[in-house]
Amino acid sequence: MSDQELCYLSATEALARFKDRSLSPVELLRALIDRADATEPTVNALSHRHFDEAMAKAKKAEARYMTRSGGFRRLEGLPLAVKEDTAIKGKPQTLGSLIFKDRIADHTAPSIERLLGAGAIVHAQTTCPEFVWPWICTSRLHGTTRNPWNPAITSGASSGGSAAALAAGTTTIATGTDSAGSIRMPASMCGVIGYKPPYGRNPQSPDLNLDMFMHLGPMTRAVADAALMQNVMSGHHPLDHASVRGRVTLPLEPESIAGTKIAYSLTLGVHEVADDVIANTLTLVDRLRGLGADVEEVETDWAPEVFAKAGSWGGLIYADDFLDAVERHPDLVCDYTRAFAEMNASVTPRMFHECMKAIGHAWLDVGPMLDAYDVFICPTVATTAIPADGSDLEPCVTVNGQQLEPHDVVMTFYFDAFGRCPTLAVPSGFATDGVPTGVQLVARTFDDARVFRVAHALEQETALYQDSTSQPKLP
Repeated sequence: MSDQELCYLSATEALARFKDRSLSPVELLRALIDRADATEPTVNALSHRHFDEAMAKAKKAEARYMTRSGGFRRLEGLPLAVKEDTAIKGKPQTLGSLIFKDRIADHTAPSIERLLGAGAIVHAQTTCPEFVWPWICTSRLHGTTRNPWNPAITSGASSGGSAAALAAGTTTIATGTDSAGSIRMPASMCGVIGYKPPYGRNPQSPDLNLDMFMHLGPMTRAVADAALMQNVMSGHHPLDHASVRGRVTLPLEPESIAGTKIAYSLTLGVHEVADDVIANTLTLVDRLRGLGADVEEVETDWAPEVFAKAGSWGGLIYADDFLDAVERHPDLVCDYTRAFAEMNASVTPRMFHECMKAIGHAWLDVGPMLDAYDVFICPTVATTAIPADGSDLEPCVTVNGQQLEPHDVVMTFYFDAFGRCPTLAVPSGFATDGVPTGVQLVARTFDDARVFRVAHALEQETALYQDSTSQPKLP
């Protein structure tokens, strides 16, 4: 097996090879390190490298596989890249900001603690924009992260580093965080799997667990790998009083979706959506029908009000953080942080309350719709043509002849507003610029298994990264 084949190996296959001793964790990690050396000058997905420490742990994992015939931890020896806004004790936690460039985390986030306890090895942390707010992955601290499929295009944000690392083949599994689509948007842009679990499913650090829009979840190249990680991460944790009791046990193998009832929308009645995104979504719909699913287009009259008002949630909660950064460190913040500080400062308690009421009103339609159908599908991002060197503050995106800001083309935050709904991003094809397109699968509250069941079935038709013909053309 070549080094590049190792770099795109799925986690489940890597574990199987570790166990039959046809592959060592050391060999896999060494291939990823070499790959990073070759691709990082172009992609820039890794904010911090912990290669020496990781190699020492990989050697210990190798020894365990060589001296035992069983009893291995579930993720024993798998290389893991963690989005660097997420705490790992003793590691940097900068939030992509020069203000915090020397800050070291004093604890490990509960979900990450579980991944490490299951044997995963953190070999790198991944880039994010300042304060994980914009849709384009760039900051003064980390620079610009580019899409491995087309470096002129953004990898997406704010978990753009994790998505790009997976697509570039510099990690086997990764994590992201998502309060408006920050897992699913970059997953779509880079052609990987990104899961926003239901709020409360995966425990978080104490400072975040009261934000019902905020989620921490797995990012992978294969559906089974995301299920594998989710099975480890889920469940109540004493540091997160909002975490729900009971662990999920998601299947790692596909099963029939014949008879499954699926609803879909192409635009949510709100967004201008590029022709290639629509075409790929309709092709995916046809594939679902071919697999025996009953698929129907539905109206989404609830979406415009959520689009107009849902942004007030985070704007009010995090306004002080942005204002403090701008006032105390005006020479260190990014330009977009100044603009976001002004926007957030304009959010009033009344607007926050209107946001809550809009979400509740929309749920009068969304709840019954999700009860009537097993899964709802819509595009994740309305276009792939978001430049890596663009700006979140300017109309740098053109769709159907209209000049739009990146915010206008991201179709994810509805399902952060409906935070207890599991939402899984999967690839749907390629756009004309060579960048992957994607859809998001949504199910009724806390019914994780439904979205994974459909994703497993689709993956048999749309899987990427299987060989060099379905991998980015990088050095």
